[in-house]
Amino acid sequence: MTVINPIEEAEALADKLSGLDLAGRLSFVAGLGGRVVFTTSLGIEDQVITAEIGTHRLPIDVVTLQTGRLFPETLALIDETESQYDIHIVRYEPEQADIDAYAAKYGMNGFYESVEARHACCGVRKLKPLARALAGATIWITGLRRGQSANRAETPFAEYDAERHLLKVNPLADWDIEKIKAFVADNSVPVNPMHARGYPSIGCEPCTRAIKPGEPERAGRWWWEQDEKRECGLHVAEEAASIVAQQ
Repeated sequence: MTVINPIEEAEALADKLSGLDLAGRLSFVAGLGGRVVFTTSLGIEDQVITAEIGTHRLPIDVVTLQTGRLFPETLALIDETESQYDIHIVRYEPEQADIDAYAAKYGMNGFYESVEARHACCGVRKLKPLARALAGATIWITGLRRGQSANRAETPFAEYDAERHLLKVNPLADWDIEKIKAFVADNSVPVNPMHARGYPSIGCEPCTRAIKPGEPERAGRWWWEQDEKRECGLHVAEEAASIVAQQ
């Protein structure tokens, strides 16, 4: 009996995806079997993936983490996207008990006070809902790109997520922002109007600001922290495990 090494499987998949266009990448992954889940933040790159899923009617579950603190523009875009592509975007929300416990310990906006508190908030509002969204999934599709930040510069087309025991696919890994914008324009993809107001990366309202000229795309996320590689934990496996364990 041949035992498949998941890391080698991910490397072989990455090699296969490198030679395909975006529609081909998504179609190939969708055909691998099992539950395939795409998590969208409704950012411009995620809208490109959603457009391809909807246009080609691919059997991929589209989900989003409705943290409870998203911008009104983001919430409106969920409805607009569903209508345009005739799809259902499943919302996963945090548990009220977790929010109450966080507020009791740190205060509702305690994430400004320490990295620990901010990670704990992301754990409650993002990581725990993500765990529910990915339950039973074999493949997780994301909109990660190498050009988004230094922390994502080596993003592969596919990798094995050892913490969640699934294949993680990043079909836009080699796309730059200009290619993203051209696709959006050519295909009339709905996008968040905040992108035009200096918000290339949009998360929760209290934790996102517009960027300044010359700043990296994700400089407006958790801007009060000094770590240039700051993340919420969704795409940092070892951090994700430790945060969830603390909740």
